[in-house]
Formats: sequence, structure tokens, C-alpha cells
Amino acid sequence: MLVLSRKKNQSLRFPNLDITIEILRVDGKTVRVGVDAPRDIRILRGELPDSEDIEQEKAEAELAAEKEGHARHELRNRLNTANLALHLLQRQLDLGRISDAEQTLVRAVESLAELDRLAAEPVSTRQELKVDGTCRALLVEDNDNERQLMAGFLELCGYKVDAVEDGVAAMEYLETHERPDIVLLDMHMPRMDGPKTVSAIRSNPDYEGIKLFAVSGAEQQLVPTGDQGVDHWFSKPIKPDEFAHDLAEEVTRTCFS
Repeated sequence: MLVLSRKKNQSLRFPNLDITIEILRVDGKTVRVGVDAPRDIRILRGELPDSEDIEQEKAEAELAAEKEGHARHELRNRLNTANLALHLLQRQLDLGRISDAEQTLVRAVESLAELDRLAAEPVSTRQELKVDGTCRALLVEDNDNERQLMAGFLELCGYKVDAVEDGVAAMEYLETHERPDIVLLDMHMPRMDGPKTVSAIRSNPDYEGIKLFAVSGAEQQLVPTGDQGVDHWFSKPIKPDEFAHDLAEEVTRTCFS
């Protein structure tokens, strides 16, 4: 278990990555987290990587992985987890939720330990939209780390969130719980994957009107977009600010219009 406390000057070192994450300053509810990386990875404000470098790194990683679809999917999932963890961490710090931030920081560190390059989310200039707190969301994601991070992020965006690990658990949930307004699901999952889950939901008249959103690093042709498929496809690695904005637009337009 990787642990980084709120004590000043506490740090974690990744020798193979030449990256250090450190608590730089603690001032009441304000915590400043620093990232020290090699010169070829430029750091903005001592906290987040430069957006140009990140886009280049993502492009290089995707190009290298194109020869093998499974490897590309795995890489996107790892980038998405680390990216989402850092973004959620920043939001929790901004809100003074230090205890939650400490747990998220552990998840972020564990995700970074799996990557061979530092990856984080560029700052978005899009205006943030939030739902009103009445929208119920079911998150279906087999990766435990990513499932917890995404659920926490969605809750901060105003959704009531329940989360399950695969399509079988999702169908069991729908049979025994209050019906959600939206379902967000990955495509590659054990027992019952995304396409089969989408088909099962769409073929059951009891679930008519539920909006389905794919959040996946898989290829889009796995499932159609429309009445018999998903209402929208979000490709991993997501850009959290844009994802929150676009999802809120979809929810506002289709669920509460």
C-alpha cells in the first residue's frame, strides 16, 4: 500500500520514472502537491504537466500501441485512471476535503506507478455545467480503482451514483433498485461485456427511456449510437472537464427537457 500523508515534505519517489510526488505546503485546509519530473516532461506551476507535452505523449503512446488493439486499450485505461485521479484530487483540495483527497492521492500515486510516462489533464477553458443533484446514475466499470474514482468525480458533478463491476451486476441492480436516469458503462468487462449489457437493457421495455453512455477505450464500432445502442460515446482517456460538460448537456437535453 502506497501512503502519502499531509505532513509537509512527505514524498514518494518513482526511480524508474524519475518522478517524485511531494507535499509542498500545508496551510489549514489548503494542501499544495508538487510533481518533480525529468526535463523532457515540462511541469506547469510545479503541479501539472504542460498541455502540449501531454497531447504529444498521448499521441506517441497511441501510435506505438496501434499495432496491438489490446495493448492500446490497456494503455488508454491506465492513462484515464491516472488522469481522473489527479483531476479529482485537485477538486477535493479546492473544496477543502482533505481526508478524501488523501485517499485519492494514494490512488493517483498507484496509477502513476503503472505508467512509463507522466500523464495528467490539461486545463479546459469550457464553462462547467453541473446537474441539479436529482439525476441517478449507474456506473458499470470492472476496474475497481477507476470505478471508485469515476464515482467520486460524478458525485462532485451533482449526480447520485451507484457503481457495479460488470454487466451481470448491472442487470441485477436494475431488477432490485430504483431505476437510474442514466447508465455509464465500459465495453470490455468480464462475465457480461458492454455490448451485451446495452442489448439486454434496450430489449427490455421496463428500461425504456434510460439513457446509456459508453465510457471506454474500445473502438466505437462495438456498439451503435442511437435508439438500439448508446446515446453517446465517451472515449478514454477522457478529459474530465469536457466529459463533465458534455455529459451534463446530454443529461439536461435528454433526461430533463
